[in-house]
Amino acid sequence: MIRLAADEDLDNHIVRGLRHRLPSIDFVRVQHVGLLSAPDQEVLAWAAEAGRGLATHDASTMTAAAYSRIESRMPMPGVIVVPQWAPIGRVVEDLLMVVECGATSDWEDQVRFLPLWLGLLDPLHRRWM
Repeated sequence: MIRLAADEDLDNHIVRGLRHRLPSIDFVRVQHVGLLSAPDQEVLAWAAEAGRGLATHDASTMTAAAYSRIESRMPMPGVIVVPQWAPIGRVVEDLLMVVECGATSDWEDQVRFLPLWLGLLDPLHRRWM
């Protein structure tokens, strides 16, 4: 099972939904480990050291910090970007699939966007691949 962390801006309804659906999930919020208002690079460094993927709504600065760590060949545990417009139930289902079916190594040096089914669309023709 993949261990996750939520940065401080991730909707707490998502965290609660995951804990409700999978009580054994190992999912912490960064503010509970002393990283409230910490810079993105510091959050990612902590997540890498802790062996946790990071879930966030921040598609701009957090992804930039993640790509910077990858380019610098620094450990990067993986970032899952959750759009704020995505339905919470769908996000919970996608994250459950990630946690239960994936391995930590699947996410290393990766920045992925939810919902997962959007990745199945051909970006040029907006049809299923």
